[in-house]
Amino acid sequence: MSYSLAVDIGGTKFSLARFDGGAITHRVAHPTDRQGGPEAILAAIEGDTKAWPQPARIGIGFGGPVDFKNQRVALSTHVEGWRDFPLVERVSQIFRGVPTIIDNDANCGALGESLHGAGRGHLPMFYLTLSTGIGGGIVLSNGDVYRGHDSWAGEIGHIVIRPDGPECLCGARGCFERACSGLWLERDHGRPAHILLEHPAFVENYVVDLAAGLKAAVMLLNPARIVIGGGIAKAGDKLFVPLRRELRRQVTSWSRATLDVVPARLGKEPGDDSVLYGAYELARTL
Repeated sequence: MSYSLAVDIGGTKFSLARFDGGAITHRVAHPTDRQGGPEAILAAIEGDTKAWPQPARIGIGFGGPVDFKNQRVALSTHVEGWRDFPLVERVSQIFRGVPTIIDNDANCGALGESLHGAGRGHLPMFYLTLSTGIGGGIVLSNGDVYRGHDSWAGEIGHIVIRPDGPECLCGARGCFERACSGLWLERDHGRPAHILLEHPAFVENYVVDLAAGLKAAVMLLNPARIVIGGGIAKAGDKLFVPLRRELRRQVTSWSRATLDVVPARLGKEPGDDSVLYGAYELARTL
């Protein structure tokens, strides 16, 4: 029986899933070899699927900007070696020409959650991936992912929320990602995000910046629901309760925009499989 292979390449974690009949039947996940760059990822894909039969199609969610029209990785803001990388071509070669398609992980997460998870029945939807970095995915009322003119829509991680803030890897100061992503939380505070979020005083300060970034999505897009995925979203109510309160405080008083903010739902650990389900749905378009 033919199956679809879904791939999730994140800055922290790398996952593969085999979808048979719309459900995950096999799954592999391990830390991303960030030092190894593209070649390490390609070797992992080949090695992890060695005992599996040939897939019918492959979908990939990549943790960085993707040139969707030309089906190439544009770059990674966290790992060297990915600029203008032909990942689709290289993966297809591993599987002897199997049709392969790619999008950035936030778009895949948005697609997965809109069809199978917390965004189902709540369109238009904005999906925020809150992990090593920060990205955004937009699903319109008709169910289409909005990528913009050049595939660069949704890059909310690099809006500036604090003009006098510290320098981001992108070269600007005070980016949303620089203030709120897992990479920078650990560098700035010396402890990983999941430890920091155990402390209510830290969370109360953290959600001020997190709400400032989400306010931009609310005011520009007016989504029916905001779904937050990625490792930081697993903090649950200790993050989401103060975040909802702070977002309500920050959103312009005359705005009647819906403020519905929930964690991603897909996976045994909620949010773990959002990108995989989106990559699977992307592959189904081939």
